[in-house]
Amino acid sequence: MIGLGWIKQRVNKITKLYHTNDPFELAQLLNIEIIPWDFNGEILGLYVYERRNRYILYNKSLKNDVDMWRFVIAHELGHAVLHTKLNTPYLKRSTLYSIDKIEKEANRFATELLMPDKLLGEFKNEGITIYEAAQIYGIPREFAELKKY
Repeated sequence: MIGLGWIKQRVNKITKLYHTNDPFELAQLLNIEIIPWDFNGEILGLYVYERRNRYILYNKSLKNDVDMWRFVIAHELGHAVLHTKLNTPYLKRSTLYSIDKIEKEANRFATELLMPDKLLGEFKNEGITIYEAAQIYGIPREFAELKKY
């Protein structure tokens, strides 16, 4: 897939440098403030760059769906790392599967971050499908195919 190689390299570099693939920890280590926000039910998250400050705003109702909350933070972290100075449009449930280039890149970043290759190899040896592995890692099923298995 186009773009996957450089995104995987960025994920590997950042996780190696900070010794974690937890999007919440990485945001803190990268000095990106994570802020719960009272968005309507459709809006999941947003990345904001303002005067050299970086923010991830997420729909506070996501705390009820830990997997989606984690994926949204990883997705917005992808924007912070890959598209640092761009303010991104709201991530909505209806646009989660956007065909927009930067949204696809942020989804790839989130998938690479949350479903690392080294752990995926263990699942493959146990006969677990890529979709089952995605479910274990809390990745929406549609993004499982972003990984090579």
